[in-house]
Amino acid sequence: MRQVGGFTLRIWQVMLGGAVAVLLTGQIAPADALAAINTDVMVFLFCMFVVGEALSRSGYLDVLARRLFRHAKTPHQLLVLVIFGFGILSALLMNDTLAIIGTPLVLGLAARCSLPKKMLLFALAFAITTGSVASPIGNPQNLLVAVNSGMTAPFVTFSAWLLLPTIASLAAVWLVLFLFYRKDLATPVAAGDTGPETLPNPSLTRIVQCSLAILVGLAITNIAASVLNGVIAIPLPLIGLAAALPILVFSGQRVTVLKAIDWCTLVFFAAMFVLMAAVWETGFFQSLAGVAGVTTVPAILATSVVTSQFISNVPFVALFQPLIMQAGGTTARLMALAAGSTIAGNLTILGAASNVIIIQQAESRGETLTFIEFVKVGVPVTLIQIGIYAVFLGVV
Repeated sequence: MRQVGGFTLRIWQVMLGGAVAVLLTGQIAPADALAAINTDVMVFLFCMFVVGEALSRSGYLDVLARRLFRHAKTPHQLLVLVIFGFGILSALLMNDTLAIIGTPLVLGLAARCSLPKKMLLFALAFAITTGSVASPIGNPQNLLVAVNSGMTAPFVTFSAWLLLPTIASLAAVWLVLFLFYRKDLATPVAAGDTGPETLPNPSLTRIVQCSLAILVGLAITNIAASVLNGVIAIPLPLIGLAAALPILVFSGQRVTVLKAIDWCTLVFFAAMFVLMAAVWETGFFQSLAGVAGVTTVPAILATSVVTSQFISNVPFVALFQPLIMQAGGTTARLMALAAGSTIAGNLTILGAASNVIIIQQAESRGETLTFIEFVKVGVPVTLIQIGIYAVFLGVV
């Protein structure tokens, strides 16, 4: 119902309207609303958007993509590289960020290689959603699971429980897209020709390279500390601040970068925290604990996938995680929540904010994916992935 005549409401406006409504009607006190906003998540998101925008603006992302995709000699190889390349990146750079900077990149690849644009848009959407499952910083809902559960070694925990099934799930994405587009992939197109490298802003590139080195270095430090001591040596918001700091301090384009980051998504998350806190205070979701079933991995996976289609995955985790914690938040249950709420984004467009971002970016460039088109491909992808995660989480 976001489209009313010629007037379109954006998702962040809908969420903000809900937050304003509960404030104006007294469903939550202003002080409680302010306290409900998770500053750790907000700071980390802000910093990742800064890094992502600078990465895109510098041209360095395009250079990295060309260096990766030039190894593809056929359309089939290009599809595999897009799926696994973006899947791996999404574990480090948050999937919403990759949705912003990856959409023009894959559309350009499709145009240069004479491949279906929809196929590469599907590959991007499914890859960044699926790949982000394996990391506590891969997407906002995983960050909520890691922060709100007090997990002592989130990098190690997510990798140990979710890395292998995520690799298998990326392979499932390839299989489904191969079956849908096998005729296009059979055409003899030289997919490796991606054109010359360009660096429109060498000075910003050097700063971005420093930021990426800090981001990867601190992530590795946390992983090592988690393995050795079982604790997070560096809080996740501090990792984000350290990565964004070179851009904010040393770049002459800091103001331009700050103006261009996705402020609307930040408003969406702040409003979401307020609205979900008000819903939680009503006790409505707590009453669903017995109905939804929060004690078995299959039930959590199924509930996560289905419910995320109605309220999106981040609000769902914000509401559902407390129920799991009250029921005895075992690691398997928390990992099922993270996996289920994330792969929900592969079922329909509304399942994840990153899908909406990709489609909005694509439509501004003359391409789109309709709801029905997305479901036709998304249903088999999601069903296979639910089975994969259920098996792995049940066995581990």
